[in-house]
Parts: sequence; structure tokens; C-alpha cells
Amino acid sequence: MNIQKMLAPHVQAVPPSGIRKYFDLINEMKDAISLGIGEPDFITPWSIREEGIYSLEKGYTNYSSNAGSIELRQEICRYMKRRFNLEYSHDKEVLVTVGGSEAIDLAIRVLVSPGDEVIIPEPSFVAYKGCTLFAGAVPVPLKLKAENQFRLKRADLEPLITPRTKLLIMAFPNNPTGAIMEYDDYVELVDFLRDKDIIILSDELYAELTYSGKHVSIANFDEMKDRTLVVNGLSKAFAMTGWRIGFVCGHRDIIEQMKKVHQYAIMCAPTTAQYAAIEALRNGDEEVKMMVAEYNRRRRFVINSLRKIGLDCFEPFGAFYVFPDIRKTGLTSDAFCERLLMTEKVLTVPGNAFGDCGEGFVRATYATSMENLMEAMKRIERFIRQL
Repeated sequence: MNIQKMLAPHVQAVPPSGIRKYFDLINEMKDAISLGIGEPDFITPWSIREEGIYSLEKGYTNYSSNAGSIELRQEICRYMKRRFNLEYSHDKEVLVTVGGSEAIDLAIRVLVSPGDEVIIPEPSFVAYKGCTLFAGAVPVPLKLKAENQFRLKRADLEPLITPRTKLLIMAFPNNPTGAIMEYDDYVELVDFLRDKDIIILSDELYAELTYSGKHVSIANFDEMKDRTLVVNGLSKAFAMTGWRIGFVCGHRDIIEQMKKVHQYAIMCAPTTAQYAAIEALRNGDEEVKMMVAEYNRRRRFVINSLRKIGLDCFEPFGAFYVFPDIRKTGLTSDAFCERLLMTEKVLTVPGNAFGDCGEGFVRATYATSMENLMEAMKRIERFIRQL
């Protein structure tokens, strides 16, 4: 049997993530500094870990309901109201998922059919395009521009709308750029979208990691709330990447269909992690504030350091990434990252891994210790001077 012929062509046609080869390389290096992995360097706060341990000790190891435990969904609703002024019903409008990534996949699968178009502002998280292609839909890239601080503008969106447009993905604060959207940025978009039959998938996993004002969601606009799915989770802000707890809030008709796919494919999110998540949402605000303050300190250091080195770098006000412009070096994004890794043992990620328009940029995370960041900046400066 030719196994290759048995595989689904539309899956084979999707290339693997452009990020992985760099992670494979750094695993074989000694004294390397990684500014590539997009996860907190903090460990999960003790009270949250303790709650997970306690649930195991008590023998709470059964399935929860498909949508997630009632207690967790209620806590999610309190959290969304307290932190972002968004109100949802725990029984019909919230689904607990295995990380935010599952929520994104579910949303795309239940909303699009083969041939439908999904507008994806880029540079962006690599999963959006892959999940769209796996669903048989057509990804339509929208180029976000450095001169606009990588914010989404109506003038860039409007020409891409067609009768086949079904879904618009928005991800702010943004991975990889660190860009945010403020209230005034949304006004012109809402004015344009309010009468369009388009669903918004708003990935807000980095909402807590906002360093200028308060996070604003497009779902905060009354006319957009029912047509917006808000994806969030505990991985980034609560340092719980390995626990795999995400959630999605939105119109009950969409959530019901997402729950249907979820119950067939997953059953429910891990029970132990759900107990930990309840504690995180109920009592974790102070821990989050502490981590955000430290990220902000590192953010300012890295931006200033890169500018002193001579790299142009717009100021990101969200997430935990910087996205410097490396075009003046004369290197492509891939060449810059590969040579920096091989000569100075510093891992960054090429901007074109997040979409073609990311060419000429690299992503670096400051979710690592200040000691590592200081050494990494010295190595990057040495690398630039030797070009």
C-alpha cells in the first residue's frame, strides 16, 4: 500500500509551521538563549497548582460536562464582566476548550464551508491559516502595516470583502507584533461591519497583557457582540500553558454547534486543569498584575536596547513580543535568524513565518529572565556590528 496516496491531499498541501526548525536547532545547542518560544517563563502560581493537586487528592478525576464544569463557566462569566465588561450566560454562551487553540479550530470548523473566505490580518499566529485550510475554506491575507503600528484599518479591510467572505479573524493584542487596538481604532471598523453578514473571531488570549490603557474588545460594541466570538484562556496571563485551558464566549447558536464538535472530538477539557482554572480566575488577579508589571519592565528594556543597536522597532503595547525591522541589515528574515542563531546562539523567529508580509522583520519574546535578555542584547549588538 502507498500510504502517501491514502492521506488527505488538502492536509498534505499545508506546509509545517515555519517556526519548528529553529526550535529543533536550539535543542542541540549549549549556552543558547531562546527569544523564540511564546510562553511565560513564570511557573504557574502556587495557589493555582495547589488547587489542581488538591482536586487529585480528593479523587476528582471524572469527566466534567462537555461545556466545562458549571462552576468554571460561572467563574469565566464573572471574570469577563470584571476585567473586560463583557456579559455572557454560563449555561449557553460559554464553552471551555483545550487551550485557546481548540476554540479557534472549532470556531472555524463550524462557521465555514469549502470555498468560503476567511480574512486573516497578517502577520499573525500560524494556526489561523492552517485551520482555515483544513476546513476547506480560503484564507485571505490582509497586510497589517508597520506605519499603522500593525493595527487593522478599514481602508485595508474594505477591498477584501466579497460575497464569499464569512469570517474575519482579529487577534489583539497581537502575536507576533505586540500591536493592540484601542476604542477609536474599532469605531471605523464597527461602522463598516455592522451591516455585513460576517462573523468576527476575536482571539484575545493576550488581553491581560496590555501596557497602555485597558484592553478593548470589538465585542464591547453592542452591535457587534452577537456576531463576535471572543476566545481567551489562561495560558499566557496566568502562566498556565501546559494546563491547556481556554474558553470561548459568544452567541448561543454558535456555541451550541461548537460544543457538538467538541463533545465528539474531545469530550471535555481536563478535569484537574478546570479546578486549577477556577482558582486562577477567582483569586489570581494579583499574581497576574505582578507578572504583567515584570513583562512591562522587560518590554521597555528590549525596545530601548534594540533601538540603541540601530534596529527600527515600533513600540508594542501588548502581548510579550517585539517585532523589529531588520531590513537595513540587508538580510532576509530567515537569513538573519539563522545566522544569529549559528554565530551568537540567540534564537529569534523570522517574521515571514507569520505571513509573507512579515518578511524583513523578526519576532523576539521578552518572556524570559532579565539576565537572559541583557546577554541576548549584547550578542545581537555584536552580531549587527559584524555584518
